[in-house]
Amino acid sequence: MFDKMKKMDVKKQLEIIKRGVAEIISDEELVVKIEKSIKEKVPLNIKAGFDPTAADIHLGHTVLLRKLRQFQDLGHNVYFLIGDFTATIGDPSGQDKIRKRLTKKEVKQNAQTYKQQVFKILDPEKTKVVFNSHWFDKMDASQILDLASHSTLAQILARQDFHQRYTQGKDVSLLELFYPLLQAYDSVYLKADVEIGGTDQKFNLLLGRELQKDFGQEPQVVIMLPLLEGIDGVQKMSKSLGNYIGINEPAGQMFGKIMSINDEVMFKYYTLLTEENLELIKGIHPMEAKLRLAEYIVSQYHGKHAALQARKDFELIFSQKELPAEVPEYKLKQPSIKILDLLMETGLVPSRNEARRLIQQGAVSLEGERINQIDFSVEKSGVLKIGRRRFIKIIFEHQ
Repeated sequence: MFDKMKKMDVKKQLEIIKRGVAEIISDEELVVKIEKSIKEKVPLNIKAGFDPTAADIHLGHTVLLRKLRQFQDLGHNVYFLIGDFTATIGDPSGQDKIRKRLTKKEVKQNAQTYKQQVFKILDPEKTKVVFNSHWFDKMDASQILDLASHSTLAQILARQDFHQRYTQGKDVSLLELFYPLLQAYDSVYLKADVEIGGTDQKFNLLLGRELQKDFGQEPQVVIMLPLLEGIDGVQKMSKSLGNYIGINEPAGQMFGKIMSINDEVMFKYYTLLTEENLELIKGIHPMEAKLRLAEYIVSQYHGKHAALQARKDFELIFSQKELPAEVPEYKLKQPSIKILDLLMETGLVPSRNEARRLIQQGAVSLEGERINQIDFSVEKSGVLKIGRRRFIKIIFEHQ
């Protein structure tokens, strides 16, 4: 692998690494590290941390995962860090209130699903999966206090989100103040050469550099990637906001969600989620470009055949107003069920609030008849449609 890297000059490697990147601190340091790595034939340690606060990985997470994969293809070591310890605190980045703490059981369950999903992108033979509970669970009180001595309250409160909450009189827990230090120590423990994170992580990533200096290590290069907007085209992709596209979602549902994004966001998806040439993409009709994008992404997670079928189904639904060739079925033993309960049970919506919103907007129908009442009881079998792209066949077994 390093012979291959030697033939690829640093400029070419940087071109690959920099695609879609918002900021690097610093370019000069990254060049030095890559040159040293090639000269000494020693791979760099690349780190990215993921707190398993939800069970599913969505396309927003894959932006970082794809960048990790690029480093793997260049011959470097990748640490996929599962923050099972820090997840019980919750990353305060971008939050305007204290996050609900997760139990260790919840974190453990989510962590297992992360391990299963990430290898749809990462090379398992070149990935070191590590859990930060491995080192934090072994720390005693004196070591935690020593770690705390490496930062000041003024430094922590200089963070925009903390500062804003503090000046607005909103609570900031002591646990949240510790979070950046814990993430920074992950870099010390792993001796990270490069850490990758979102732009909302800048404070935590830079603190990792400072802490490494305090521990006598060469500071890591920080690579920040932009946050991927969800299907609403406004807020960052998030399961709690209901604007996400999960990589484990059915192919047809994933395809339809991608087709719902606006054209501006589409080109950002192309930049961050594909290797396609943007100039060529901009030269074709926006609808065809979006169809290609949806097919490309779905094929990554479900295979080429499933992606082609999803495209065919989509074109049938929107061009010929027909149902997709395959509609998943959901069987019920009871004689009736409230529409809110049905939407939640089938997993078609992430929350009851989202279900209410969809009903109020007239986006839910059964056999072509719009459902407008929140307390509506479903009592007959038929195809339930949610929005323009989600279908499920409800079957009452007693009928």
